[in-house]
Amino acid sequence: MSDTSAAEPRHEVNLVVNGVPRSATVPARRLLSDFLRHDLGLTGTHTGCEHGVCGACTVLVTGAGRSDDEGVSGRPIRSCLQFAVMYDGAEITTVEGCTRPDGELGPVQQAFQDCHGLQCGFCTPGFVTTITAYLEENPSPSEEEAREAISGNLCRCTGYQNIVASVLRAAELKSEEVGG
Repeated sequence: MSDTSAAEPRHEVNLVVNGVPRSATVPARRLLSDFLRHDLGLTGTHTGCEHGVCGACTVLVTGAGRSDDEGVSGRPIRSCLQFAVMYDGAEITTVEGCTRPDGELGPVQQAFQDCHGLQCGFCTPGFVTTITAYLEENPSPSEEEAREAISGNLCRCTGYQNIVASVLRAAELKSEEVGG
């Protein structure tokens, strides 16, 4: 079997990932999840189902030529369903970018630690990015709202109780940051 990827046209993709300008030349059909993991070495974005169902590949995107993103700090997308070339010029936040500027755990990550919101950890990056975006929209969710917010992400280990507790704890931590 011959390698046809060498003959495939390649495209330069320039974007800002976690606040750092990054670029790579990739085939047009390179998935954003593969671009992040393999071309940029950001392995925190996990690929689970490769059908957009599990949410492990969720990243936050701002820009990419979309006028409806104005003022939005990052909307969650399933990176396993998107081509990297679609996001040329965009700003992307992965789980690695959800830390504080000093490198310490961000509020959602800290909440997962505090509330034991993970077991195997495979789904955790998708939950962290999803919850980070959600708390920007709803900084003080009820337990029911927290459950609804994470309903698009799948976890095979935890039973979700501690993940829901993590959402509520992250809201508290973010509130303390604003108030303190």
